[in-house]
Amino acid sequence: MRTDNATTLFAEGAVSTLRLIVYLAGAIGLMVLDHRGNYLESLRRAGGLLIEPVYRIAALPANLARATRTAVATQDQLASENRALREQLLFAQARLNRLDALVAQNARLKDLLDAQKNLGLAVQFARLINVDLDPYRHRIVLDVGAGQGIDVGQPVIDAQGVMGQIVEVLPNSSIAMLITDATHAIPVVVERTGLRTIAYGNGEIDKLQLPTIPISADIKVGDRLLTSGLGGRFPAGFPVGEVRQVGQDKSGMFIAAVARPAAALDRSSEVLLLRDQPQPYGPPAPLEEVGPPAELAGPAPSSPAPTP
Repeated sequence: MRTDNATTLFAEGAVSTLRLIVYLAGAIGLMVLDHRGNYLESLRRAGGLLIEPVYRIAALPANLARATRTAVATQDQLASENRALREQLLFAQARLNRLDALVAQNARLKDLLDAQKNLGLAVQFARLINVDLDPYRHRIVLDVGAGQGIDVGQPVIDAQGVMGQIVEVLPNSSIAMLITDATHAIPVVVERTGLRTIAYGNGEIDKLQLPTIPISADIKVGDRLLTSGLGGRFPAGFPVGEVRQVGQDKSGMFIAAVARPAAALDRSSEVLLLRDQPQPYGPPAPLEEVGPPAELAGPAPSSPAPTP
């Protein structure tokens, strides 16, 4: 039994080896023929056409995964770029707004400087640092106080006109009441006719009331109101407002007018405080005699000799 089994195995091994040799020889022959005569080109081409879809199907999962990763990465990159661009746009807009604010502030300061030069009065510059939030009081807080020589009653103006007056002084700040405060009144004169009256605040930031104008008075829409100088608080000649509405009061005995303040009460952030001007009393001082220079005047005339 052992001998038969060994013979069978040996015989099968010999057949397999012989078959392998035949296959190798056939393959080598085909390779040589194809190399010399290119006989298998069409066969390879047909095989490639049949096998290519198989390659594509096999590579499809990898391609889909790669495309998905690329799309996700591209989307994240675009989102990051959009975020960066939005931040840059926000910063640029903030810088532009800041530049606009600086330009407007410079224009306001220039107007104040021009007003100071044109006034020829002693004034003091101040900045607005706070606003009274009480809806029934129109008051602002300035950054100058008793330490800077501020006194109660000093008029407050901006480049366009009268804003109000100081009502409270603290060590380094002060509180000013605006002319539109419901408890404020200011003597005014109509620039066109010289009519004197009083403008009252009514609690609205853009209105002044003139309720007691004589029925026969000449006042029209568009008339400018100036400080009259009466009362000794506000110097004469400063713009107060412009008449916007004229009509009779409820009793029909007076003319009631409404004016718009000249000053930018809700916009000005820099103001000027007027100082009291000393008023001279008595006759004016005599003028100094004016003549030619001493070297050109010649010798003084000699007095005549006394007669004996």
